[in-house]
Amino acid sequence: MKIAIGSDHVGYELKPTIIEYLKELGHEVTDFGAYSTQRTDYPIYGKKVAKEVAAGHFDRGILICGTGVGITISANKVAGIRAVVCSEPYSAELSRRHNNTNILGFGSRVIGPELAKMIVKVWLDAEFEGGRHERRVDEMDAIGNNDDQAFEAIRTSEDDKYLDHC
Repeated sequence: MKIAIGSDHVGYELKPTIIEYLKELGHEVTDFGAYSTQRTDYPIYGKKVAKEVAAGHFDRGILICGTGVGITISANKVAGIRAVVCSEPYSAELSRRHNNTNILGFGSRVIGPELAKMIVKVWLDAEFEGGRHERRVDEMDAIGNNDDQAFEAIRTSEDDKYLDHC
């Protein structure tokens, strides 16, 4: 898998540990900064990673700041991005299975390296379930594209792809 990663200055020190771990798991990783602990603004890196993932240049993205919140909110401003901030593995797994998240965010001031690795592993391994969740993801994407007409069409659709198939 090709993974884009970014952090602000606060997330910088945890980032090499995550990059190394991703490479150990066999993933290709590109670092979009920050490249030091010099004070910087997290929206810069949230935007960079989100644009690359939304463009299809990378399969997924990982973002790190102090709490994971600001950088993840920034990423979610980019159409096509479904970024989640997680501090434990269960939410990370369900974010993939139910929401098809494509960017994971977490905070270096909130979790340590070993928990971060656990969250990353669970998130990367989880598969999107589709079915009833597909409609919700399509609705979120319509909202992100500011397309009320598409949102209503999806919301009221009886398309078979939105049904759970047992």
